[in-house]
Parts: sequence; C-alpha cells; structure tokens
Amino acid sequence: MRNNWLKSAVFYQIYPNSFNDTNGDGYGDFRGITQKLDYIKGLGANAIWLNPHYDSPFMDGGYDVRDYFKVSSRFGSEEDFDEFLRTAHAKGIKVVLDLVPGHTSEQNPDFLKSAEPVENEMYDRFIWTKGEWDFPQGFKAISGRHNRKGNYIVNFYSTQPSLNYGFNRVDEPSWQMSYKSDAAKKTREWLKSVMRFWLDRGCDGFRVDMADSLVKNDGEQGEKPATSELWSEVRAMLDEEYPDAVIISEWSNPQSLRAGFHADFMLDHHGKPYNLLVRGEEEPDTYSYFDANGRGDAQKFAEGFSAWYNEVKDNGYIALLSCNHDTPRLAPFYSQEQLKLVYATLYTLPCVPFMYYGDEIGMKYIKDIPSVECGFGRTGSRTPMQWSMGKNAGFSDADRTFLPAESDKVVNVEAQTKDKKSLLNFIKSLFAFRKSREEFISRDLEFVHAVGSEPLVYRRGKLLCVVNPRSVKATAPVVIPAKAPVLFSEGKPAKPKKDGLEVPPFSFTVFEA
Repeated sequence: MRNNWLKSAVFYQIYPNSFNDTNGDGYGDFRGITQKLDYIKGLGANAIWLNPHYDSPFMDGGYDVRDYFKVSSRFGSEEDFDEFLRTAHAKGIKVVLDLVPGHTSEQNPDFLKSAEPVENEMYDRFIWTKGEWDFPQGFKAISGRHNRKGNYIVNFYSTQPSLNYGFNRVDEPSWQMSYKSDAAKKTREWLKSVMRFWLDRGCDGFRVDMADSLVKNDGEQGEKPATSELWSEVRAMLDEEYPDAVIISEWSNPQSLRAGFHADFMLDHHGKPYNLLVRGEEEPDTYSYFDANGRGDAQKFAEGFSAWYNEVKDNGYIALLSCNHDTPRLAPFYSQEQLKLVYATLYTLPCVPFMYYGDEIGMKYIKDIPSVECGFGRTGSRTPMQWSMGKNAGFSDADRTFLPAESDKVVNVEAQTKDKKSLLNFIKSLFAFRKSREEFISRDLEFVHAVGSEPLVYRRGKLLCVVNPRSVKATAPVVIPAKAPVLFSEGKPAKPKKDGLEVPPFSFTVFEA
C-alpha cells in the first residue's frame, strides 16, 4: 500500500455551498475554496473532504446526483475545479471527494432511460418492482411518476432512486435480482468508472456516502457480506490501478475495514463510543463524558473505544470528526473553553482527524432555521462560514445568501486570528503538536484510568494524556515522576503528586512519562 499519507492526514471538511463566495451569487464556489487554501494549510490541515460537487438539482444538498461526470455550475466551471485541485496539490493538500454510490437524482439520464416503458440498456440499472400496485414491505416504493410498469425503490427521499447492486437474499424473484446477476455486476462496473474518472482527473480518493447500503437484504446490520464483497472488489481495483488513493466509509462498523476501506467514521450513534464521549446529551436522560457536571461515564467510553479500536487497528483507521454536514455542531452546547478540551481529546486518540468548516472557530448550530434543500434539522450546521464582521460575515457580497449568515464579534476568523487565546489559535497549536510527535500516528493506546466522571488518562507510547472536563478540581490515581515534563496543556496543567495526579478543572495535559 503506497497511500501512507493517510496515517498523518488532518482533514478539513468543506460544504461548498457555504464556504466562500467569490462571484456574489450567494453560494460558495471552487474559486472561493482555492482562495482559502492557505488558510486551511495554516490551520494545520493537509487534506480536504469536499461535499458533493457534482451536477445536481440539489433536492438533498447535492446528494442527488444528476451527472456524475460533471461539476455543478453552481460552484463554477470545469476549469475552476481543475484549478482548485492543482493549487491544493501544489500546496501539499490532498483532496477527497464525496462519492454517492447508492442512488442518483430522479433527473439522472440513466434513471430517466430506465423509466421508459420499453425495455432498454438501462432497464435494470435501478430497482423497479414488477407491477404498479407493488408496495413491498421494508422498502420505499415510488409510484405513478413514470410510464414504466412498476414502482421504483428509493434509498431515502423520493427524488433518490436506488441503483441496482442486487439482493443477497431474494424474496421476490419477480423483481429482485441476485447481487451476482449480470445487471448488478454492470452497476459495479459503472461505479468503478465514476471513480476512475475523478481519480484520473486528480482527486486523491473518496469519502463514500452510505457505504453499507448498496446490496439489499444483505445479512445482519453491520456485517453485510455481499456489500463487503463489492467493496473488496473495488479495493482490489484501487490497489492495482490507483495505489495512492484512499476510500473512507460512512459505515461506522469495524466490518467496513475488513471489507477494504482504509478508514471508517465513528459516527454519532446512540450508545456508541463517540456518542458516549461527547454527544450523549442529544438523547433523553443520557450524558456524555464531557458533561461539565460529571454525569458522564469514562469507563463506558473507554471500553467501547478500545473494543472497536482493537478490532480495526491492523486493518485501517478510525476517522473522528468534530461535526459534519449531517450532525449538529457542538457549539453552543459547549463553550469555546470546553471545545478546546473536546478537540484535544478527540485528536490525540488514535484516529484520522476531521474538522468541519467553522468548528475551528466554534460556529454555532442554529436551531429552528427553515429547511433549505431538504436539510431539515441538518440545515443549522450548514450556515455560511464566518470570516469577519463584514457583509454576510465575510462569506459573500450577495444581498441574499444560500442560508443566512450569522454575525458574531467573537466567532469569526478575523477576530480569532488576532486573539492568542482563541479557539482558532488553539486548534493551530494542537495540530502542530500532533504533527510533531510520532506517537499520535502510532497504533499504541492504553486507557490508564477511566472511571465515571474522574479524569480520563490514556497513554500514547511515551506520552500520557490527562483530561478533566468537569468544572471542579479532581484527582486520578496515576503515579508518574514528579518532574515529568509537560509538553502540551490547555487550562492549568495537571500536577504529579505522590499518590496520583491533581487535575485542575477544565484542563488537558500531555506529559512525557
């Protein structure tokens, strides 16, 4: 495997609609991203995950692709995209695109061809029932939209017809095809052609949307043997033809790495490690470890993370995110001081870090904002990047923007760049420290102390990390030399005592011990 760059990658995720508008139309664009590449590099990131950039009617924020081989004119020209790629690479920044393999837009030409009443070359590219009165249990079937006899299956919204990768368990032979059928194999080859097109154009890999959703009726949740077989085939193609390319899955299960992905997101699923660490409050009567009042449980997090990590560490990487386009931002649920501790903990665990645009300055999740492009509850995490106190927070000169921009004297790049104690400057120092120590790209992890709401202590090789998310001083029964050097800290650093560590409130410390 030549793609060793992933182990030291720090990703910055960009939702292109909302990042930087250079032509005044109210939407971000490729030129706007290119203009800010030095900012991204200065942050300490060396890779970008770009949300869908394809031609789309944007009925689901671009996750309804009309043409997989064309960029959206909303974001600029084909030349603008290629210039973005060239400039990013010249600055040492990798670019990973969003791959949407499970469904297309209902305006996709292949789907419209398959919807014709007469059998043709695209007839089996999508999943259609046998008759127009078929409404199979367990599937979303859309009826009465086309002249073809039968209804089409969708993955999510009615505008997103499912591509036909076949079925592992065939319950209705009249319309369900095996994943080993010729039609399903042709869809696999089509998917590979999409990937080859963008890899040949210069991208460095893909984040794969809903990676576990392709083959239907596919075993127990998580394992999905037929879908795993499909991705193993894709991985073999990459290893042979594009050995530097990476694929990162939205699967959130160790099976994804066994199936061939290089990394997999640990997502915010209830009761899972990421949720237990930092997002438990999103469910009734649950709390994360970072609850300032001490209602979380470090042990549950450490046990869950260790089990997951031990299962995947020899196959690939866990991707840990600050947030993403589908997830509420952590602010204002946490203060900027708390966010420093959250990010310090997340990104000193063994992982590939992902920072969502604006999280580095503590942009807030906006509740109850009207839905745009089917964002619904996700819309509040997609507002324009806050660059300054200028018009539309420095995002755009337009009179009306994609989503309303939030004006905040503290939460903007210009203000935080000037403030040495800002969240932005902390993130820069954190990523610089992370880059300076090989321990953070090693496979070493030991949870030394993880009990209730007490300080969490974990070892990465020669480094000992100590965090106290509570608003009161605490102790941890971990004895280290009194003169162990403090290499990095936020808040007052922890102090070694004869009987353990004395850990100040709201603090994070890294010792060489």
